[in-house]
Amino acid sequence: MAPLNDHLQGSHMDSRWNALKPEETSTTPLYLQFSRKLAEAIHAGWWQADEALPSERTFSEELGISRVTARKALDVLLEQGLIRRRHGSGTFITPRLEQPLSRLTSFTEMLKMKGFEPSSVWLSRGIATPTHEEVIKLGLSPNAQVARLKRQRLADGVVMAIEQSSLPLTYLPDPQAVGSSLYAYLDTMGHPIVRALQHIRAVNANPDIAAIAGIKPGEAMLLITRIGYTADNVAIELTDTWCRNDYYDFVAELRR
Repeated sequence: MAPLNDHLQGSHMDSRWNALKPEETSTTPLYLQFSRKLAEAIHAGWWQADEALPSERTFSEELGISRVTARKALDVLLEQGLIRRRHGSGTFITPRLEQPLSRLTSFTEMLKMKGFEPSSVWLSRGIATPTHEEVIKLGLSPNAQVARLKRQRLADGVVMAIEQSSLPLTYLPDPQAVGSSLYAYLDTMGHPIVRALQHIRAVNANPDIAAIAGIKPGEAMLLITRIGYTADNVAIELTDTWCRNDYYDFVAELRR
């Protein structure tokens, strides 16, 4: 969907602004009405991820509200994590991911489905002696070796997560050969991951993770630990993903 600024060219698109106008007869404070309508517009895709919103002055003039009302409404969305402010640049839409918990999808596939441009920055790729956790969860012998990959995962240039993966060297003998998608590479090598077990928990970012995620040490993050299995039920992937809490949502559909 095109940006709102493009939709609002010409009087025939005045309805776009009208949809954002608070209802004066409502007993709900104007800034809360406006923040709700603006949140609905953001979820409806009126702006793309990391796109600038109109200024407080523009909202004030077009909607007939005070700049104080516009600012308070934007403050609400700021607290909700829907937008963020850049000093001297304006207010921008926060990229957010809603990752379903019922489907096994690679980070690259998920971003493309959501309309984001995925990319990675490799922090390290090498061969190492397995940790105790890797030995247990991947069923390795203590003298085995693992390929270990660590990278930033980005959506439209924004760091969304830090990911560290370990695989038995027999399945990934050359860590440098992995491109943008580990799962796609394993597919080409004849070792596709067909199912996985994931555990999600809240953690506080340690200084190392915080520095490469672009957040403050101690900030809340979501840590996903995933064990990936091949079709013959062999565990060949152990991945820890530290997700930025302000960018990530996990969605599960429950039925009776």
